[in-house]
Amino acid sequence: MKPRYWDEAKAHLARRDRVLRAIIRAHPDANLRTRGDAFQTLARSIVGQQISVKAAQAVWERFEALAGRVAPESIVGLGEDAMRAAGLSRMKAAYLKDLAGHFHEGKLRPRRWARMDDESVIADLVQVKGIGRWSVEMFLIFHLMRPNVLPVGDLGLQRAMERHYNGGETLTKDDMRALAGPWRPWASVATWYLWRSLDPVPVEY
Repeated sequence: MKPRYWDEAKAHLARRDRVLRAIIRAHPDANLRTRGDAFQTLARSIVGQQISVKAAQAVWERFEALAGRVAPESIVGLGEDAMRAAGLSRMKAAYLKDLAGHFHEGKLRPRRWARMDDESVIADLVQVKGIGRWSVEMFLIFHLMRPNVLPVGDLGLQRAMERHYNGGETLTKDDMRALAGPWRPWASVATWYLWRSLDPVPVEY
């Protein structure tokens, strides 16, 4: 289901930024979608760390076939060797087990997150091994559907901003934040469209 703020955000970004105006026009019917499952969104963000979207999807499909259903109770009992045979590194297997343990033992309380601000959600989730700021920012965008997240550590966003706003030259994170000023309060939407400029197939976490 389309976020309730999507059309307002598109109109704002198209008015304020000519690069985004062109990208939005090229993708008139596309929008951010959520899978609706907090654990799966976080697990996908771990699987996707430091690899391409295509590679992450391939690993995820093998992992899903192994687990039967990617849920805390099914991951807790999986052996590391089986997880590694599905294409996960030793570290990612350990991270997924730790995430499953946090959910299974009630150390995380997903119902609270909707009432918390972005930085509080980040602080709550980075206690899990392998969950850093980038992973939580993906969670904020794709699960909680927060409208104003700017993941300056995301390689795709970095590449897109360098291509469209700086002639392909490197941008610092401060440069990225400055360029993104006109996007507020819809930085998540701008980020999503800039990803589309690199890959027209929408990513889902």
